[in-house]
This record gives sequence, C-alpha cells and structure tokens, in this order.
Amino acid sequence: MEIERARADLVVAASAGATTIAIAVLSGVVGVVEVGRLPALVPLAVYAAYLFSRKGGPYGSLDEPRNWAAAAALAGVAVVAASAAL
Repeated sequence: MEIERARADLVVAASAGATTIAIAVLSGVVGVVEVGRLPALVPLAVYAAYLFSRKGGPYGSLDEPRNWAAAAALAGVAVVAASAAL
C-alpha cells in the first residue's frame, strides 16, 4: 500500500472513529441523548462504504477522502439530531 493511500484511509478512519466515540460519550457518559447501539455505528458504516468503494479507483471529483470524512461526521451529527428529536 502506498503512503498516500494509507494517509487517505487514516483520515477517513479517524473521522469515523472520532464521531463514533463522540456519539458514545454523548449517549453514555454525558447522557445528553439516548442513542441505540446500532445507530451509533453509522459513521463506521460510512467508513466501510469508503473502503469497499475504493476497489475500482476514484469515481469522480467528489470521491475524495476529505468528502468521505465529512460524510462520516455528518452521519454522526444526523444520528445525534435524530435521537434528540425522538
């Protein structure tokens, strides 16, 4: 694996992991929202989609690690917002 590909994977994994940890802390420790176990893993599902979509190469100008990292963070925000609304 080349170093740039590893760096890109690390950026997306760090974003998904940090978002998942933030959801767990907000739900379990702080008690701000009640998020179930499965919805809390949604950012990791975005990371899995990133990994499996990279098999064929970049698919356009929007297929950048930065965008995937933002998608993982936005998925986490959406989970927290949906849990707070319910």
